[in-house]
Amino acid sequence: MQVTETLNEGLKRAYSITVPASELDAKVDAKLAEAQPTVEMKGFRKGKVPMALLKKQFGLRLMGEAMQESIDGAMSKHFEETGDRPAMQPKVEMANQDWKPGDDVAVALSYEALPDVPEVDFSDVAIERLVVKPAESDLDEALKSLASSAQTFEAKDGAAEDGDQVVIDFKGSVDGEYFEGGTAEDYPLVLGSNSFIPGFEAQLAGATAGDEKVVEVTFPEDYQAENLAGKQARFECKVKEVKAPAEAALDDELAKRFGAEDLNALKGQIAERLKAEYAGAARQVVKRRLLDQLDGKVDFDLPPSLLQAEADQIAHQLWHEENPDVQGHDHDKIEPTEEHTKLAERRVRLGLLLAELGQKAEVTVSDQEMTQAIMQQARQYPGQEREFFEFIQKNPQAAQQVRAPLFEDKVIDHILDQAEVTDRTVSKEELQAELEKLEEDA
Repeated sequence: MQVTETLNEGLKRAYSITVPASELDAKVDAKLAEAQPTVEMKGFRKGKVPMALLKKQFGLRLMGEAMQESIDGAMSKHFEETGDRPAMQPKVEMANQDWKPGDDVAVALSYEALPDVPEVDFSDVAIERLVVKPAESDLDEALKSLASSAQTFEAKDGAAEDGDQVVIDFKGSVDGEYFEGGTAEDYPLVLGSNSFIPGFEAQLAGATAGDEKVVEVTFPEDYQAENLAGKQARFECKVKEVKAPAEAALDDELAKRFGAEDLNALKGQIAERLKAEYAGAARQVVKRRLLDQLDGKVDFDLPPSLLQAEADQIAHQLWHEENPDVQGHDHDKIEPTEEHTKLAERRVRLGLLLAELGQKAEVTVSDQEMTQAIMQQARQYPGQEREFFEFIQKNPQAAQQVRAPLFEDKVIDHILDQAEVTDRTVSKEELQAELEKLEEDA
């Protein structure tokens, strides 16, 4: 087998691989000899089929296998000897398209090699880490939010107003006939919640307990029940009770509704949650500041194919953010701008740097860490957690999308361990201001 370099320009590489016909024939003969003892064919005892007949019957298919094995072996040996790592899947093409049995096989191999990433000294990297401690006002605000979400209603005298709850019996009819699903008793309806057909709630404003009212509405044209869509309906309503909203008291009973032993325990849980939220936000700031410093410390050639793919992805993603009404991807190709390409250069450069640093530091993502991350993402699909988990397990590309941020975070931690990191306590508002700066600079 002969491997000849045909291109070495920047990170671009190309080679001509020639596999002699004699080598292929030897591989085919070896495969036939290995299989011969187990082959059964009409007119011959098992294992006694002549080699010539086997070659006539199976030779062409085995020749294809021999070609693939030879080319794969040549590529593996080449990458092992040169130390090259392809940036993307290498391109392999038959050079002699008119190949026939007995000819040598000529293959053209081309790829872009990953660049050599220079060593980085982190001793002069100085990072300020923001620390936010939940203030009493933060805890009070969170408690009030919980109390608001646990809102109750208490009976009141007088007419129903927006925000009040009316307890009603109703029967709905279309063209004089009651329809299925249009009847209920003791139904609690909050006026202004827009949970009923448009116009229904407004007609109950001003009602008092004991009132009987007829509400006339028109079902929307896109109503889910096709037999009612666009139809005029008449609802006979009896108002049984009118209730005013009452905010839940901040007491032990409220705490128990949220699974805490008492109010102090609930406050402790809220404080821990706020700490985690603030720490996560501060982590974003630290990571961005670190990456900004790293971006200024290294410079090396970038594989054009990786750069183009990243620029295309950025342009496509930003276009969809600007055009949220377009759900599919059957639109014209979005051409990257100079700004997209500049951002792609930063992402590719830092991605290659972090990958190299992680490899040298032997950073790994454990199976347990992967399982936890997959389970966390699966919670976004209630009722389909198992299907999501199995999908990730069966799709290497999807699994890599889960693993990549875990790996990156561990590499970031590895760098921070070597850098000079100082903590500074700030307010929630100061942290928020730093996050807004990140969005502006993105």
